[in-house]
Amino acid sequence: MRDQMTMSKVYMALAKSKSKIGIYEELLNRLKESQRVLGKANADADLPQSAPETIRAMNQVLLKAKGQLYDCKIFIRNLRGMLQSADERVRGLKKQSTFLSQLAAKTIPNAIHCLSMRLSIDYYLLPPEQRKFPKSENLENPNLYHYALFSDNVLAASVVVNSTIMNAKEPAKHVFHLVTDKLNFGAMNMWFLLNPPGDATIHVENVDDFKWLNSSYCPVLRQLESVPMKEYYFMAAHPTTLSSGPDNLKYRNPKYLSMLNHLRFYLPQVYPKLNKILFLDDDIVVQKDLTPLWLIDLKGNVNGAVETCGESFHRFDKYLNFSNPHIAMNFDPNACGWAYGMNMFDLVEWKKKNITGIYHKWQTLNKDRALWKLGTLPPGLLTFYNLTHPLNKSWHVLGLGYNPSIDRSKIENAAVIHYNGNMKPWLELAMTKYRPYWTTYINYDHPYIKNCKLRR
Repeated sequence: MRDQMTMSKVYMALAKSKSKIGIYEELLNRLKESQRVLGKANADADLPQSAPETIRAMNQVLLKAKGQLYDCKIFIRNLRGMLQSADERVRGLKKQSTFLSQLAAKTIPNAIHCLSMRLSIDYYLLPPEQRKFPKSENLENPNLYHYALFSDNVLAASVVVNSTIMNAKEPAKHVFHLVTDKLNFGAMNMWFLLNPPGDATIHVENVDDFKWLNSSYCPVLRQLESVPMKEYYFMAAHPTTLSSGPDNLKYRNPKYLSMLNHLRFYLPQVYPKLNKILFLDDDIVVQKDLTPLWLIDLKGNVNGAVETCGESFHRFDKYLNFSNPHIAMNFDPNACGWAYGMNMFDLVEWKKKNITGIYHKWQTLNKDRALWKLGTLPPGLLTFYNLTHPLNKSWHVLGLGYNPSIDRSKIENAAVIHYNGNMKPWLELAMTKYRPYWTTYINYDHPYIKNCKLRR
């Protein structure tokens, strides 16, 4: 309502300014008419009969101008003030809109919650002998194509697996290693027991069963247990009101507190018998056969990833605090960033170069959040600095969760498309034109999906 009132004042001021301009124009026209009528007369006898009427009209215009016109500087100053007030309100609305988008992005739609609950109930009703997946001998076979997928979203995980298998040339050689949390463990198992990925192998684990992943070993867990970190994430310093804006809400996003998000730094510990593994986020869709990725020579590097920098965008100085000497002395602010979401990791080189130890070092130094604020990409940039091999950009096209102007040909030619950003394809705020790439891999006639009223 306040915005409408502010804009109304601006419009009224502009209307008044037009009215005043009209008075100036009328005055100018009367002056021209007076000059025409009086200009050739040398005596009263030379004046035309219309002269008195012209003079009276001129007098009326002068009185009108005297009553309504005022100093232009005052008018301009008032108008500028009203425009500035309107601009501040518009920026405030944009801030609130971003806040609400982030709030929506971190919520789980009722239909997906329903799906997870129904699957969980049915899983725990199964006898133990029916809860096992076949082909467990493939899980440690280094000659097969292994994928790591860490997710608490059953529907999203199913799209990743389905799209990968449907585009694979030899599905039987693909092995999916899913890790979820204890809340979704039953649902994730039940879904893939009911909907096995063809000839591929799949296995589901609970991150809480990794007993080695504890606060004495993992700096992130140790920090999350500290009082300062709990205050940073949960206390009043970061209110969740609309007026507080979007930045504060970021710090409360559960993904930054979940070990599922940080498990990517412990791949050799989770899969000690494997040589290479392709890491996939759960907000991606696979559109081509990915097996050629295993043939790419990473040239001694640990991480194969698509770079994201363009001119000054997505370089290290966007993610890291270069006013801190630990950062400034060890890294180039113009170094190119890269994307998580589809990463080929050489686990042999990982162990040789002690990548998890490097991650622990930087995570420990960041206990007061002086190096970076949040997320796993900043520590990833530090950990894999000079150890990342750039992949062709067609392997991984990003931005479908925030950028409405991605070239369609780039999307359709990409091996993997990534809905990074707030507008996830399973949310109502997803961009309509990008959503069909994701919904293609969902069977909306499936009984569980129909019963939970999942919409296309």
